[in-house]
Amino acid sequence: MSDRPVFSQDIIAIIWDFDKTLTPKYMQQPLFEAFGVDGASFWKEVNALPAYYAQAGIRVNPETCYLGHLLAYVERGRMKGLTNEKLRQLGALIKFYPGVPEIFAELNAVLKQPAFEKWGLELEHYVVSTGLRAMIDGSAVAEYLHGIWACEFIEQPAPPRFPDGVPESGPISQIANTLDNTTKTRAIFEINKGVNKVDGISVNDSIDEEDRRVPIRNMIYIADGPSDVPSFSVIKKHGGIALAVYNPDEPRELKQVNTLRKNGRVDHLSPADYRPESPTTHWLKLQVTEIAERIASEKQHGLAARRGTSPTHLESEGTK
Repeated sequence: MSDRPVFSQDIIAIIWDFDKTLTPKYMQQPLFEAFGVDGASFWKEVNALPAYYAQAGIRVNPETCYLGHLLAYVERGRMKGLTNEKLRQLGALIKFYPGVPEIFAELNAVLKQPAFEKWGLELEHYVVSTGLRAMIDGSAVAEYLHGIWACEFIEQPAPPRFPDGVPESGPISQIANTLDNTTKTRAIFEINKGVNKVDGISVNDSIDEEDRRVPIRNMIYIADGPSDVPSFSVIKKHGGIALAVYNPDEPRELKQVNTLRKNGRVDHLSPADYRPESPTTHWLKLQVTEIAERIASEKQHGLAARRGTSPTHLESEGTK
């Protein structure tokens, strides 16, 4: 049996939060506008839901209870006929910070240098979000992503003892999958172990560090605030890089992320401006370069350690 690692570990992963990280507003804004719903009122209702349901002894997750409230809007006719396809279409209307989606190609170009290409180094981008998977799928960044973790809806639920076939389409009616700011860490470990790329691997499998697809020290995690502290902590604990970004037009956001920096939660903070000339883009390119240089160096030293020394002629007296 070979003692070589299962994966070559030549991948760098950038994991992006979505709302307020890539976008100045929540992704649901085009959805509200399409159905004439006041977004501020919707989120005010959502913030009141934990106390509302507590009256009945029901505890809801404040980070994901908005999903059920969206379904209530569909059921009560405020978002009549909302389907996953409609969400994908609305995703195309999401507005991003300057430099998005061009930043993905900018960062990918870093590994096109011959010194990195010869080792087969690759950069992968992921979105891990408490937002809506269908809207991200329909957005301008989707084509650059190697995976998306987010919340999803079922349209028509399977009936009891359902026959073989495909699910029926229709308005969304049930929650299929949720992701909150704690379970985002599970996504990190799924990327780490290769669960998203290789069948038969579970996030709960015990896998040696040298056998994992993307070591966390090869990851950069980018998000906007305190709600991502669990993910920041996992990334930093295992040697990855944590970046907090903020809206340069919102002084309160700068203060918020600066607190994260002072408390050692992140490595760096930077404005959410991803244009080529921005400090944020320059900093991200530097991090990708330094990770790539480390990987290349490790591969060079690993090759030297495995390579046998070629025989040479011994010098003897009288030879020229």
